[in-house]
Amino acid sequence: MSDAIRHTPAGPTTEATEHSGASASQGRIIISVDAMGGDRGPNAVVAGIARSAKKNPDIGFILHGPTSDLKRMVQRRKVLRGRVEYRDARDIVRMEDKPSHVMRHGKDTSMWSCLESVRNKEATVAVSCGNTGALMALSMIRLRKIPGVNRPAIAVLWPSRNPSGFNVMLDVGADVRADEEDLLQYALMGASYARNGMHLDRPRIGLLNVGTEENKGRAELKAAHDLIEKAAPGGHFEFVGFVEGGDIPGDVCDVIVTDGFTGNIALKTGEGTAKLIGDLLKEAFKFSPLSRIAAVLALTSMRRLQKRIDPRRVNGGVFLGLNGTVVKSHGSADATGVAAAVKLAFQLAQQDLTNKIKARVASASASEQDAAEVNKVAE
Repeated sequence: MSDAIRHTPAGPTTEATEHSGASASQGRIIISVDAMGGDRGPNAVVAGIARSAKKNPDIGFILHGPTSDLKRMVQRRKVLRGRVEYRDARDIVRMEDKPSHVMRHGKDTSMWSCLESVRNKEATVAVSCGNTGALMALSMIRLRKIPGVNRPAIAVLWPSRNPSGFNVMLDVGADVRADEEDLLQYALMGASYARNGMHLDRPRIGLLNVGTEENKGRAELKAAHDLIEKAAPGGHFEFVGFVEGGDIPGDVCDVIVTDGFTGNIALKTGEGTAKLIGDLLKEAFKFSPLSRIAAVLALTSMRRLQKRIDPRRVNGGVFLGLNGTVVKSHGSADATGVAAAVKLAFQLAQQDLTNKIKARVASASASEQDAAEVNKVAE
């Protein structure tokens, strides 16, 4: 194997399907977790799943990586006893690895093994902090796309003024391209995510554009506008039309639909702006003795604000449009971030999101076929 995929040091020989205890799956939703590939290493991942296990007794885990190392970390945490199974994987997908290389040479990696557990129905959802491009590429070849879906999408929760506290935005980087049919599918999948993940009976869908006027934007956006508007009644969502960048954190809609190129730039811009504001606030409160006193007086409010905008607490992009749910945790996620990604994975597993998206896409495809048949007869 090429050096592009990192090998972990060899340890005691371990069977690839070694288990820590038969009770890990008894009455629990099983989450498949890639313990390797994140910037902070497996210690942060194990600490994160331990936090999740402490808060929720209904979660079990399959942990992928070098078993001998992972066992030592898990055994230090009593809350994980009897709740973890292991799949030995000695190789790691690095952040700089090309997806094409990983697809050809990544069979022995923890990321590949993590997805295999979902493919084999051993686990309901996969969680990984690893290379996003590689994870999407492997997810597509191992889990396959839902029939009727041309391009899967990555959906994220964005802090907003809505009562739920968040909006859903997709796509944020699965594919830089998207035509009108893709944007329609994103709207259907986003509506299903909002309905099941955020408990919104009739989500409001907005299509991101350079303006709200119907005559603005590229040709595919105008075509997508008409397709989404037509699909709204049967899709059980409300289409609010075009929305602008300022509406992403607003309360005009619940789901923002866009292509992966635009969505990824918006996501990275939002993360960078949030960090800048946080740094500027810290500088302002350190400016003078009086401002330091003000910081102490405002400490409770500042902590509430920090918790509200902390990206670790909404960590997890969801791959939609695959035969299995995959949650992509941020590469630099600490224990708090990993726990947030696992919590999201658990909630989506509870709602059986993948099968609901399958049904929604199939229903939309059937409606299109029926309409085509009617038009054919009319001709």
